[in-house]
Amino acid sequence: MTKRGMQWLSAAADDPEVCRAAWAGDPRRPVTLSTGRYFDVVVIDQRIGMETFDQLDRQGMPMGPVMVDWGAHQVGFFLPSRSRARFVTMLESEVATPPKYRYLDTGSVVVAPGPMPLSGDRYAWLRAPIRRPEANPSRVAALAAMFVASAALVARADRYGQEQKSLTAAASEAGDSQQGPARA
Repeated sequence: MTKRGMQWLSAAADDPEVCRAAWAGDPRRPVTLSTGRYFDVVVIDQRIGMETFDQLDRQGMPMGPVMVDWGAHQVGFFLPSRSRARFVTMLESEVATPPKYRYLDTGSVVVAPGPMPLSGDRYAWLRAPIRRPEANPSRVAALAAMFVASAALVARADRYGQEQKSLTAAASEAGDSQQGPARA
């Protein structure tokens, strides 16, 4: 995370100077930040969130900061503040029943990683803020589209895994019945 990214993120703290001082003493330290003024956060289940992050990254789509909470198995995508209506509209244009998520805006808080978490830390950045992200409406659209696509991909992979287990079990049972009873 850059100094400008740290300044932007710490500005959301109740006391930005105390936040920056805490990070100066321990850059791994996670902090609780208010959402809604400088940014909103879309929180997604880790499996779907990691796939969404990977797809956004691979496709070179616009993306803001992204964090992961390994303990809660969740990924948080930072969006411009007051993006809820646009995000919901974009989701509904993609699919009739959107996948599960939580939208954190005014009145909510998020636990954000410190500027330099280590690999074993509970909170980590997948994409740390390097500066104040621009309020880009295409970030909201890209997140909505990739979130829906990733949820469908993960659901299909789960169904495929279950189908394969069923086919393997059926083949195993068929093989056992063809061999007949065991002889002593």
